[in-house]
Formats: sequence, C-alpha cells, structure tokens
Amino acid sequence: MFPFEHIINIDKEKKLPVYRQIAISIINAIRNGNLKAGMALPGTRELAKTLGIHRKTVIAAYEELNAQDWILIIPRKQVRVSEHIPTLKPQKWNAQNSSVSYENSFNLPLHISKKDPSQQELTALPETFIDDGHPDIRLSPIDELLKIYRSYTSRSFSIKKAVVGTTQGTLKLREELSRYLSATRGLNISADNLLITHGAQMSIYLAAQLLLQAEDIIISGKPGYPMANSAFEKTKASVIEVPVDENGLDINALEKICKKKKITAVYLIPHHHYPTTVTLSVERRMKLLELSNQYSFAIIEDDYDYDYHYSSSPYLPLASGAHKGNVIYIGSFSKILGSSIRIGFMVAPKNFIQEAVLLRKAIDVGGDGYMQNALAELIKSGDLGRYLKKAKKSYHQRRDYLNILLQQHLSPYISFTLPDGGLSVWIQLKDSYSVNTLKTHSQLKIKQIDEEENAFRLGFASKNEKELEDAVLLIKKILTNSYSI
Repeated sequence: MFPFEHIINIDKEKKLPVYRQIAISIINAIRNGNLKAGMALPGTRELAKTLGIHRKTVIAAYEELNAQDWILIIPRKQVRVSEHIPTLKPQKWNAQNSSVSYENSFNLPLHISKKDPSQQELTALPETFIDDGHPDIRLSPIDELLKIYRSYTSRSFSIKKAVVGTTQGTLKLREELSRYLSATRGLNISADNLLITHGAQMSIYLAAQLLLQAEDIIISGKPGYPMANSAFEKTKASVIEVPVDENGLDINALEKICKKKKITAVYLIPHHHYPTTVTLSVERRMKLLELSNQYSFAIIEDDYDYDYHYSSSPYLPLASGAHKGNVIYIGSFSKILGSSIRIGFMVAPKNFIQEAVLLRKAIDVGGDGYMQNALAELIKSGDLGRYLKKAKKSYHQRRDYLNILLQQHLSPYISFTLPDGGLSVWIQLKDSYSVNTLKTHSQLKIKQIDEEENAFRLGFASKNEKELEDAVLLIKKILTNSYSI
C-alpha cells in the first residue's frame, strides 16, 4: 500500500487549515510524479484513520482537490488522481510543505525601490511618538463628516451621485472645492481644473509620471521631502537638489542651473517647507514664476500646509499668480480632517487633468464618492471654515507653549526658529550632540530624523500641553543621560 502518511505533512501549530495542508501535500506528490495520473487514492475513512484526524477534514481536502481538477471523485466507488495530469518522473521525496512558499524570496527580475532610512514604518507604538506634523483628530470635524456620510448612504439619490465620476472626483466636491479655493487662495479655476486624489502623495506621483521621463531634470529642495524625490526617481529622471535657507528654495542657485541645463520641472513647498518649516519669500516667488516662463519648466507647488498661519495672513500660492498654465498646484485635507482621511487634490489646466485622470485609472479607478460628497457638504455649510478657525487658535497656543518648553528645557542642546505657521517645528541639535542619540532610544520614536542635518521635526499640533511637556522632558532626559553639560 502506498505510504500516504509519509507524503502528507500535517503541522497543527500552523495557521493554515489542516485540510489545506493535506490538499497541498497531495498536489506536491502529483507534481513530483509520486502519484500518477489515474492512481487510486484511499477512501476518506481509511486516510483519516491513517493520519489520525477526523474524516470530515479529509472530505474537505478531497473536495478542494476535486474542485481544482487534481482528483476525480466517483461517489461510493473510488477516488483517483485525475487522468488529465501529465506523467511526471518520480522525484526524491521532499518533506517541505508548500504552505511555506511565501517564506521564500521572489527570485525573478524585480524593480527595486530605494529605501529611505528616515521614513520607517511604525510597527510598534513606543511610550512617546513624535509625528512630523499631524492634526489632532480630537479637534477634527470628523464626527460631523461621518454623520453626513451616513446620511448619504441611506438616500437613493445620494447613492447614485456617489458612484458617478469618482475617477476625477465627484462633481459636487469639485464644484465646492473650486469655489473654496477661489475664496481662500485666489485660484481662478472651475471643476474641470480639479482632480481629487488619495492624498497629496498620489498627486505628486501622477504629476511626476506625466511630466518626467528618463534623462529629464527636476529640481527639489535640500533638505527636502523624501517621498516626493522617491516619486520623481521612479520616472528615471535626475533629481538635482538646491539648498533651502531661511527664505526657502535658493532661486539664484536655480537660475544658475537653468543657464547650463534644460530643466523640466521644479518641485517646492512654498509654505512651511518640509522638513525645515521655512516659507518662500515674496521676492523668490516672483522670480521663480519669471524663470518658469523664461525657461519653460513646470512648477509642482505642494501647498499641503497652507491652512495654518498664526502670525499673519499667508502669501497667496504661486498658482494664483501670472503664469502660462505651467503650475501644478497640490493640496490635501489630511492636515485638516486627520491623517487617515486620504483626500487630496490637484489643480492644473484642463488637458493636464484629463491625462492625469487616464493615468489614475490604471492604478485606481476612483475614490470614495460618499466621503467626497460629505466633504463637499462640510465645505458648503461653512462647518469646515469654522473648524479651521477653532483649530488654528488651538494649534497657535500649542506652538507657543512648545516654544516655552524648548527654551526652558532644551536650550543647551538645540537651536530652532519658531515657524509662523504649520504643524511642526524643525529642531537642530548643536554640534556637540548627535540626533542618533534620540533615534535609538526604545521609549521614543521620532518620525522624521535627518542625520545629515543633525535635526528632527517635532509635530506639535497633535499633542495637548501635557503631551508636549512629556515629550520634551523625555528628550531632555535622554540627552542629559547621554551627555554631561
């Protein structure tokens, strides 16, 4: 009798169901040529007794194999290997179970992405986590948004509208958003100039794919936003980094490059640059637009942090200025509603948006129409504007309180400039101290650390005063224990 107990491997400690382990073992034996086409298999009672398991488990395994045409079941008569299986040469028995197939590495040609050590996924929650500038979900109008969302899912008319045109974004949201951006940022646009995306990063990726190809050149700031550079590098374009100082991107350095090389695009964050939080000056904004017209390059304006200004009114976006349609304007509601609400937008000429919609379809056929229409209602009702006014007041107070804490507890170790807006502070350690001291501590996780700049980004908006104090005191404790002043 064939020794089925030696070809069927069962490990009850594995998460894989036993009937699947039996099925996989028999498939392997057929593939290896140990079980021939047409060969009879033991009945369910007999195999169950041999393996020491319940008969129903064997029945489930046989039904699985029969459904995949590996075996043929003749009721009350016989179970045998399918006649359609090709005759294979017997191979040496191998006890390895294919249930561990995905523990192997993928060994065929693969495009490998460059890893950024500063952007590690958070796999475990430490005692203190410092984000890079998130809003406080406790202050967010998320309850009102979800209330509207639920109401839309119960109305037949709303249900129909939520599934129409979601690849570009629902018409309701694009119309409300065009009016909102006109009133708050001076953008002269219509719904046709808008694409709704899953956050600013998708907008950056789509713009990069449409603008760039191998051997093109795109300019970005240094230090800069690693995820944007990653999107640009996927196009095989060359990324040239231009210094960022207290007035933003160095436009004079950009001009020197333009005189020597053909530039395809410039990526910048004009308000509260990532990670340094500086704002591009008015003079540099004007000169950048002039250079764009003169040298015919596109501007990708990532204005994700526009809504939060504390000391004065914000500068209007470059996209609101005089340009020839070559400014791709990107924004996000994730900094208002919460990081998990992935709604961003792209503003561009109509033909650019049409191409972006076609490209987006290849990776994502559409967004959440209910959520988009709920957000449109939140904008239309004025609730979003009222929330922003309240949130800015709270974040302003938190920024100022953090300033006091940093001055009081960390001044021997750090230097920083208090930003006029945004949701975070860029903190540089003095030369005698290393940011790696904070990076390796088990009680602390900082999302954005720049070893080259010996600096880190401290998001303050998501923490109340007690949480800010705890974070600063933990940093002080770590530095005090590591260095003697």
